[in-house]
Amino acid sequence: RHRHTHTVTPSLTDPPLQMQMRFDGRLGFPGGFVDPEAEGLEAGLCRELLEELGCPVELGEQDYLSSHAYSSQHLVTHFYTKSISLEQLRDIERAALSAKDHGLEVMGMVRVPLFTLRDGVGGLPAFLSNCFIGNARCQLVDALRSLRLVREDWLVSALKLSHH
Repeated sequence: RHRHTHTVTPSLTDPPLQMQMRFDGRLGFPGGFVDPEAEGLEAGLCRELLEELGCPVELGEQDYLSSHAYSSQHLVTHFYTKSISLEQLRDIERAALSAKDHGLEVMGMVRVPLFTLRDGVGGLPAFLSNCFIGNARCQLVDALRSLRLVREDWLVSALKLSHH
C-alpha cells in the first residue's frame, strides 16, 4: 500500500503552509491511499487531493520531497510539496469547504504558524505540540528545512519548546 501526503506552500516572503485537521482529531496533510497498480502515484495523489480539497491540484515528479517505508505495516508514504500563490491557496481553502470528504475525513484546513509569539511558546512551538497522524510531524519539519521556510536555529528552538 502506498499513502501519499502533500502540502501546499504559497511562494511569499513568509509563506503559509497548509495542513488539515482530520476526522480523528489529528493533524495531517491532504492525501490518501493509492494502489500503484491501479493508478500512477501522482495520479492517485491528485485524485485524493480533489476529494479532500475540492479542487484539482496538479502534481508531478518535480514536486516529490521524500518517502518513508513502514515494513511492519507494508506501507510507504510519499511526501510532495507545491508552491502556489496566496490567491491559489485561498481558492483551495474555499473549495475545501465543499469537498467530497469535508466533514467526513477532513474537519478543516489549517495554516501552520511560522512564527513564535513573545511568550516563546505560542506559534510554531505550540503547533508542534499537537497530535499528528503517522509521520506528519516529521514531514512538516522536513518540509520546513528542505524548503527553507524558517531558519534552522529557530526551528531547533521551536522543536525543543514543543515538548515532543
